[in-house]
Amino acid sequence: MKKRMKLLITVFIVMVLALSMTACGSSSNSGSTSKNATIRVGTKDFTENLIAGELYALALEGAGYKVERVPNIAGSVIHTSLVSNKIDLYPEYTGTGLLAVLKMKPLTNSDEVYQTVKDGYENQFQITWLQYSKANDGQGLVIRTEVAKKLGITTISDLQKHVSELRFASQGEFDQRDDGIPALKKVYGDFNWKSSKVYDNGLKYEVLKNNEADVAPAYTTEGQLVNTNEFTLLEDDKHVWPPYNLAPVIRDNVLAAHPDIADVINKVSATLDTKTLTALNAKVDVDKKEYEKVAKEYYDSIK
Repeated sequence: MKKRMKLLITVFIVMVLALSMTACGSSSNSGSTSKNATIRVGTKDFTENLIAGELYALALEGAGYKVERVPNIAGSVIHTSLVSNKIDLYPEYTGTGLLAVLKMKPLTNSDEVYQTVKDGYENQFQITWLQYSKANDGQGLVIRTEVAKKLGITTISDLQKHVSELRFASQGEFDQRDDGIPALKKVYGDFNWKSSKVYDNGLKYEVLKNNEADVAPAYTTEGQLVNTNEFTLLEDDKHVWPPYNLAPVIRDNVLAAHPDIADVINKVSATLDTKTLTALNAKVDVDKKEYEKVAKEYYDSIK
């Protein structure tokens, strides 16, 4: 009888231990106990990326994660920072991933670019691209609206026909870059400006506003573009430039440990389009608000 009792007690202890281990294993796999970890969110060193990164951080905190913000990383090294485990995720652009990181030829379809970079990053770096937003911060050309209306210019094809009448505010490297004037020439023809002078990128809108130039390179979500009475973004009607859709990139091991991160951040990305991102940039670059405050106000409006 005593032996039987000892056997029953032993079996009971073994079953309790087994159930305990199974429960722990299930909890770990689901990620429900993993939120004690700190997620390091990196950003590049310009307004839009800072806003996007702050939105990701706020969403993660809202989901119960601890977040370490690592802002203002140079664009030339942020990918390396992710690969070398200095950060866990950051906002990237599909066109940048395609051209600058993977060194591939330009593509013009958003879905095709996304799938290409998604596959390439997974194979080469064990990095996952989460869902991309509709927001496209691509290369473009901006013209003074007064001039655009006077000459009937709405597209780059229209611009090319009047190029000899227009003054170009270059940023120097744009004239030489593969995705700058050389790319435009291949598709639209020569761009023999009335004049071309090099200005600092941060001054271009002042240069245009002061009637010192008519046309300048721009990115399609720059905050100043909300003022359509002064500035008009031209349509790239022959699709020279690839899309630069905003999307989070995250190391596979981080996502495996915290799988719910994908859903948390994808919900933020789903709310962002080009118009929305341009307006957020304008609140910082034009209205001079702090990017953290702008991001918090927007996050509160969508959560």
